[in-house]
Amino acid sequence: MDVTVKFLGGAGTVTGSRYLLDLGDFEFLVDCGLFQGRKELRRRNWDKFPMPPTDMEAIVLTHAHMDHIGCLPKLVKDGFRGPIYCTAATAELAKILLLDSGKLQEEEAEFAKKKGYSSHENPAPLYTVEDAEAVFPLLVPKDFKKPFSIHSSVEVTYYHAGHILGAAIVKIVIKGDKQTKKLVFSGDLGRYHDPILYPPTLIPEADVVWIESTYGDRISTPVKPEEELARAINDVFDRDGLVIIPAFAVGRTQLVMYYLYQLVKKGKIPDVPIYLDSPMAINVSTLYKDFHQDHQLIGVLDDTDQHPFQHSQLHYFRKQEQSRTLNELKGKAIIISASGMATGGRVLHHLFHHLPNEKNGVVFVGYQAEGTRGRRLVDGEPEVRIYGQEVPVKAKIYSVEGLSAHADQNELMEWAEGFGEKPKLAFIVHGEERSAGVLAQKLKDELGWNTIIPNYLESFMLFEGI
Repeated sequence: MDVTVKFLGGAGTVTGSRYLLDLGDFEFLVDCGLFQGRKELRRRNWDKFPMPPTDMEAIVLTHAHMDHIGCLPKLVKDGFRGPIYCTAATAELAKILLLDSGKLQEEEAEFAKKKGYSSHENPAPLYTVEDAEAVFPLLVPKDFKKPFSIHSSVEVTYYHAGHILGAAIVKIVIKGDKQTKKLVFSGDLGRYHDPILYPPTLIPEADVVWIESTYGDRISTPVKPEEELARAINDVFDRDGLVIIPAFAVGRTQLVMYYLYQLVKKGKIPDVPIYLDSPMAINVSTLYKDFHQDHQLIGVLDDTDQHPFQHSQLHYFRKQEQSRTLNELKGKAIIISASGMATGGRVLHHLFHHLPNEKNGVVFVGYQAEGTRGRRLVDGEPEVRIYGQEVPVKAKIYSVEGLSAHADQNELMEWAEGFGEKPKLAFIVHGEERSAGVLAQKLKDELGWNTIIPNYLESFMLFEGI
C-alpha cells in the first residue's frame, strides 16, 4: 500500500485547512475548511475540487471553526455523501456555525445583487442554509480516546486539543500488509493553562506529524488577562460609563463570561448587569452543559445561580427587540456581543449608538486583523463607518491581551516535546509564511525534527509499499 497526501489548504496560510489522504483504494479528507482573509485566498473557495467529491469516501474533522469545517456544505452540494467523523461537541457546534454561514452567504449574495458590485450578473452564494442542513445527516459523532475504524486499514482516535469545545488532536493508524504507520494531526492547539478547557494531550509517538503554526513566531506576554479586564472595566465605571465587549461567539465569549464571573465573586469589579446579546453565543454556551465531560468548568450541571453561564446578573438576549433596548442603556453595565472584530453582527448597532459617548468604553479581547473595524478602533481612528455613516469615536478603546485560544510558540514546542521519539517527518501547517518558518527552524534546531512547510496543492509520498 502507498500513502500520499495532497495539501488542499492550510498550507502557507492559517485558513482553509484540508488535507487529502490517498491509500489507493480509499481516499479521505482531514478537515474541510473555508479560506478566509485576502481576496485571492477567498477565491479558492470557488475552485473545483481536485477530484470528484463523489469519489471521496470519508472526512475526519478536528474542530468546528469555519476554517476547518466551512467548506462542507459546498462539498456535499457537489456530491459528497460519505460519513463526516467528529467529536460529539464538534457535531453540535458545526450545526450552529454552518447554518449561520449559509445565512450569511445568502445575505451577501443578495446584497451584492442589490448594490450591483459583483462582477457576476446574478451573484450566487457559495452555499445556502439548505446546503448547510444537508451536511447534518452525514455527521458521525465519536468519543474522545476511543479508537474507531473508518476503513479496514484505518483507525482514528480523538484526543483533547483545548482551543474550543470539542476540539481534537487526531491520531490515524494505517495498517498495511507489512507495516503499521501512525499519523498525528494537531488541529488547532489550545493553551496549557486555560481555565475552562483541558490542555492539549501529549501524544507519545508518530511517524508523521502535522503541527499548526498560527503563533509559531510568537511568545505570549506573561499577563493575567482577568486583571487587565478588571482595570479596563473599572476605568469605564469610574466615569459611570457602559462597557461593550465585542467577542466571538465560540470560545471567546465563554472565556470572557468566566472571567467576569470570577472578578465579581472576588469583588474586583462591581456586580452589574451583564447582557449577552448574541443568539449564536447563547446557543454555544448551552452546549457546555451538554458536554460537561469535555471541559473542566465546575457548576454547569446544576440549576443554581452559581456558575459563569447562569447567574442573576447575566441576561441572555436572543430577540432583536431585546437587543434594541440596549441602545438606550446608560451607566454601569456590560454588553457582550459578536462579532469579535466588529466586522458585523449585533455589536455594530451597540457601537453605532454608544461610541459617541465619552463615558463609555469598548474592550477588545482578541486579535484585531488588519482592515477590520476593530483594528481601526484599536489603532485610534477618530471616526469609523457603520451602516454607511461616519460615527465619531468618543468612547475609550481598550485591548486586553492573553485571551487567545491558540498555543503560542512555547506551548507548541511543549506539545512537540511530548513525542518520545522524533517523528520521521513533520509538516508545518496552518500558519503564515513567517510563523511557519520560525517554528520549522526551531523544531529543527532544538528537537532535530525533519520539517517541511508545504505549498498549496503540493503532494507528498508518505509511505511506499507498507
